[in-house]
Amino acid sequence: MKLCGLQKTTLLDFPGHVAATIFLGGCNFRCPFCHNSELIGSEAKSIFSEEEILGFLNKRKGILEGVCITGGEPTLAEDLEPFIRKIRDLGYLIKLDTNGYRPEVLKSLVLKGLLDYVAMDIKAGRENYHKAAGVKGLKIKDIEESAAFLLDGTLPFEFRTTAVKGIHSLRDFADIGKWLAGCPHYYLQNYVDSDQVLCPGYQSFSKEELDKFLNILKPLIPNAMLRGVEG
Repeated sequence: MKLCGLQKTTLLDFPGHVAATIFLGGCNFRCPFCHNSELIGSEAKSIFSEEEILGFLNKRKGILEGVCITGGEPTLAEDLEPFIRKIRDLGYLIKLDTNGYRPEVLKSLVLKGLLDYVAMDIKAGRENYHKAAGVKGLKIKDIEESAAFLLDGTLPFEFRTTAVKGIHSLRDFADIGKWLAGCPHYYLQNYVDSDQVLCPGYQSFSKEELDKFLNILKPLIPNAMLRGVEG
């Protein structure tokens, strides 16, 4: 397991809880708009030991309530389950961020009662998924399996999509609405350029354009909403 980053306190990452966020290295996607590009390749380096992370969390008991595990793609880590168990033994709630491409890992963690919240990225409409994920030959059935598992279950979760001009169109959100109809929590986020983006050159949508996407989603996902978008 590559422990590549630690945000010591966040009020945003874990809904309703004061939390810390742990960043794991390695990813099975190559989303061109990824803003954590330093975490996705084999060259991603651990900068913390497991002992350091657990020691920090032990000291913060009573202050922090939860731990978000993100990446990269956390489900690639072979020792993810024992790591989560050690964190839970300290009394923390666990939120997992995932792209959903390893449904067997997601299902196992949920069915073993090791997660309290899941945030799953929905990269695009299904026909456009390979472009948004940067993966040729992508098996959309694996993504659909993870999404269906969350939709059919009882664990609190959210789906979220980062909208990127040059990748997404109205057609994507028409399909997402049909695919995830009735989803209790769906968030549409706008792309933000940065020095860490894997493939620079993409642009953000305007608020008016995002509202058009939202209007397509809402008939089937009434609770769909914009996140982090001003104006």
